[in-house]
Amino acid sequence: MSEKNDTDSNDTQWPLWEVFTQPRDGKPHEHAGSLHAPDAEKALENARDVYARRKEAVNIWVVPSDQIVASKGEDAGPFFDPADDKPYRHPQFYSVPRVSKRRS
Repeated sequence: MSEKNDTDSNDTQWPLWEVFTQPRDGKPHEHAGSLHAPDAEKALENARDVYARRKEAVNIWVVPSDQIVASKGEDAGPFFDPADDKPYRHPQFYSVPRVSKRRS
């Protein structure tokens, strides 16, 4: 994601929006693509026209691209490594209560 100054007077392009669609109820939203629009309402309308015109979606999300925060590829190791330095997260530090069976 590139850093861009929103106050640049030479920039005449509308903001970039990321579009996520849900193919069916109960399914997760998936990234469908990107589009430019002046505001959220127009972005949603354009997303509907572009990504759901053949009823490919039951729900659409639009998010300004500059609002998405993501991990970096070079941080993959340290960022996703398990928390080995936090042994209290392992199950051996918790006792599981026993269930007694009672007959009526």
